[in-house]
Amino acid sequence: MKTREQLIGFIKKQNVALIASVDEDGFPCVKAMFMPRKIDGNCFYFSTNTSSWRAQQFMKNPKAGIYFYNKGRFCYEGVLLTGTMEVLQDKGIKKEIWQTGDLMYYRQGVADPDYCVLKFTAIKGRHYRDLKTRGFCVKDLA
Repeated sequence: MKTREQLIGFIKKQNVALIASVDEDGFPCVKAMFMPRKIDGNCFYFSTNTSSWRAQQFMKNPKAGIYFYNKGRFCYEGVLLTGTMEVLQDKGIKKEIWQTGDLMYYRQGVADPDYCVLKFTAIKGRHYRDLKTRGFCVKDLA
């Protein structure tokens, strides 16, 4: 069984995060995104456009999932986390995760109304490696 630190270490080594939302008809929708800009406890922070379809879905239904994986030469490993996603417009967190390159997407900088932060709060998860799957409750990871 991996510890919380080992799972977070694995997650931080990946290049892509898959984000799942639920559409208006109750179907899952998955999108590849850049990795979280910040991980704090069981919260993962991403940046995106306020006007995006994904942000609009999360405003209507906060149920979400994020998935991280590594397909090695001889080993496949994946971590699925399920929980809730909030769309934040708080200037403090927007400023905290802002990166210089973001200016090409958000011309008005941190104050751009189309710039928002997605805050994912993990509740439970599943870890897969070496043909073994293990479910876990995030609060149980020590």
